[in-house]
Amino acid sequence: MPKIETCFSPSLLHLYDIKDSIVVIIDVFRATSTIAAVLEQGAKEIIPVSKVEECIALGEKLPNSITAGERDGKVAPGLQHGNSPLEYPRSFIEGKTLILTTTNGTRLLHMCHDANEIITGSFLNLGAVCAYLKASGKDVLLACASWKNRYNLEDSLFAGAVYHDLKNQFDMNCDSTRAAHHLYLAAKDNLYGFIQDSSHFLRLSKFGLEYDMEYCCKINQHNVLVKLEGDRLCIS
Repeated sequence: MPKIETCFSPSLLHLYDIKDSIVVIIDVFRATSTIAAVLEQGAKEIIPVSKVEECIALGEKLPNSITAGERDGKVAPGLQHGNSPLEYPRSFIEGKTLILTTTNGTRLLHMCHDANEIITGSFLNLGAVCAYLKASGKDVLLACASWKNRYNLEDSLFAGAVYHDLKNQFDMNCDSTRAAHHLYLAAKDNLYGFIQDSSHFLRLSKFGLEYDMEYCCKINQHNVLVKLEGDRLCIS
């Protein structure tokens, strides 16, 4: 039986052997939520990059592309758009390439280059993630992007939601996963209400982003399986 584990922070990633595992990148507020929304709304692909400067330079070279992302919750200077799942309706994004950089999520994605496979997960595509992991037969690491290496609540809740669905198909002896599952059981009937007592919610609320975060708690709103193929995220 394949195993499932949870890594609560990029700073702990070195403790896990991921070369034979599917790594699920989790950045609920808001990178992996935006990724699911953008691709389900018809974007051609997403190129995740680590640095703002790299994002801008690539956008200047690549036709029919949009540069996007944030630093500390705000649109980074020099980028065209932000990191909101509500910012990219089909009428705007269909057929285009989004070049994306974020404070936490895209950084963690690049740290996991040794993984057997990389997919991205959010509540918006929870069902697709769980179905894929069940069918894979591979070990799984649920990798939380956290906030600048510090534990955060919302990514852990998503990890707990994934385990809740997979628990009968995977071997688990990981206290991080246990803790995430206990949190999810406490929160599952009112995710958005539960998540409001969190540092990231309070941080982003200062920018008026409450509706973004409420949207990020919608289960299967953009239920697509997103996989890293080469250097690009696409619907698989």
